[in-house]
Amino acid sequence: MVYIYRKVIGNKEYYYLRASIREKDRIITKDIAYLGSDLGRVREQVDELPKKYHEQIRKTYKTIQRFLDINSYREQAKEKLPKGTFLSPDSLLNIEAAHIHYQTRFPKKDPLTQQETWKEFIIEFAFNTTSIEGNTITLKEAAHLLVESRVPKDKTLREIYDLQNTEKTFNSILRDAPQEITHDLIQDIHRGLLANIDNRNGYRTDEVRVFKAAFASTPAPYVMTDMELFLKWTDTQKDLHPFVRAVIFHHKFEKIHPFMDGNGRTGRMLMNVLLLSQSYPPLIIRKKNRPAYLDALHRADKSPPLKAEKEHYADLLEFTAKEYAENYWHIFL
Repeated sequence: MVYIYRKVIGNKEYYYLRASIREKDRIITKDIAYLGSDLGRVREQVDELPKKYHEQIRKTYKTIQRFLDINSYREQAKEKLPKGTFLSPDSLLNIEAAHIHYQTRFPKKDPLTQQETWKEFIIEFAFNTTSIEGNTITLKEAAHLLVESRVPKDKTLREIYDLQNTEKTFNSILRDAPQEITHDLIQDIHRGLLANIDNRNGYRTDEVRVFKAAFASTPAPYVMTDMELFLKWTDTQKDLHPFVRAVIFHHKFEKIHPFMDGNGRTGRMLMNVLLLSQSYPPLIIRKKNRPAYLDALHRADKSPPLKAEKEHYADLLEFTAKEYAENYWHIFL
């Protein structure tokens, strides 16, 4: 396999064409060529390599072009990085690179391509967000259900509605483009996600037991009060980076746990509402990383209800930023 490797020394980046070759029972990695430190010329350097490497490059052409495309947006992002965020420089760079692509390149794609991309995102999002909560429908089955209306065998109606509701709710957000989080919006999203699953609508008035939770959710009589204070506080946090604000909102929403069921799915949907309202692309938390996701959420539990400190949110933000960057380029590039 041939790929481009970026080495960072100080504040400067150097690029190499690297090959991983199997020799007997082990993998040997070696640099084929130095491509320089100017990303703008790396494509030219690859084209100028001796012919003996052309067949290897052809086999991994898409991987090489993907690397170059992503890093070209990273270079653009370096020129106008916001300051004072809770994020590491590399995570912030990755987020802003995705933001630039989403604002400048993605809208120029053919409308049908954009439509197909959104469909792919929603399938992936629906599969992952419901799987985190225990849905057993596979990604392939989810695609058949949401694209062809092919109902998977041996699955419950609850699991089927779970995916269909997620698709409908996300599409309504894309259509209506809400610009602020309100009590009505939160409850509408929750109602949409749990349609035909759970008819306990509105903020809870009973105590809820969060299975295996390491935190105490808001007592039932205080849910409305805490949500009111929380939304007012959120409205004062607009100086935070949009990504940071969305992730912190998600955590504090889960800590209150305002519904009897569906809090995780609602919280992840609201996180994307906040991102989209600021022209940032949406994100997916992947099922395969569920343990790390829950651990990161729990590590933020020490944060006071109406405060946001870097020391409490650094792990959750870095985890989510990694999910954000990897999933964005996988789907939207």
